[in-house]
Amino acid sequence: MRLGAGAVLPVLGAALVTDPAGFLFWTVTGSGAYASFTGSELHVLGRALANTAILAVGCAGLIPPVVRVLRIARTGAADLWLWCAASAGAVLAGFHFFGHYYLQLLPPLVLLATAALHILPRERLTAAVLTSACCCTLFLAWGLLAPRTELAHAQRLADATARRTDPGDRVLIWGMHPETYWLADRAPASRYLTAGLLTNYSGGRNGPQVGEKHAVAGAWPVLRAELTAHPPALIIDDSRGKSYAPERLPSLRRLLSAGYEEVGEVDGAVLYARVD
Repeated sequence: MRLGAGAVLPVLGAALVTDPAGFLFWTVTGSGAYASFTGSELHVLGRALANTAILAVGCAGLIPPVVRVLRIARTGAADLWLWCAASAGAVLAGFHFFGHYYLQLLPPLVLLATAALHILPRERLTAAVLTSACCCTLFLAWGLLAPRTELAHAQRLADATARRTDPGDRVLIWGMHPETYWLADRAPASRYLTAGLLTNYSGGRNGPQVGEKHAVAGAWPVLRAELTAHPPALIIDDSRGKSYAPERLPSLRRLLSAGYEEVGEVDGAVLYARVD
């Protein structure tokens, strides 16, 4: 009863203080294509394997004690195992396997490993601590030294946007990097800061499930109305050959051909300026 109340009451409260119908739409019914991996099977499988491998490396000090205790004792706190199983199910739900989905597995794994190390020989504790320290060092070095190619691209795109527009101009950046607006200090021409809700690409899909017909219901009429009311001074096509490129989207293609001309390119992103 307590578990059910703890699960239901916060969700119900969030729905009541916002808009129940809108809450249901945005959390459950808004885009059925988001929960489908049709046409992107290999893409989804590759992400699942890669991020599971990263998690396994990060938890290299935690997993062996848990497995060892399972083999010799087959006992443990039922609530921790339930927590771990529920988190694993949440990672699987929707078939997206984004890296941050795996974070919810860490607390139960840490607690299970801690319980396991209490009943294992002391040398197991030493090995677990040293292995965890090495993993932390590895990921810290990766985070500090790995090149940030997408951030560097967004910064170069923002610089080009700022040079070609005035501070009061609105722009439309057709891509998946909303931080470009902030970096360029330019206001967006639409509430849709990425191409995701308009194409389903935000679901990590890169095949036939991407396009106007897979957008959230009603999104394209809203976008067209916003761009008519506040025509952007600059449109940046940052699709760079991905499946949400304008050539696959009739509405965006018509907009570009009717009132814009190509004026430049930055790392494969194409800049279009409004024609007077």
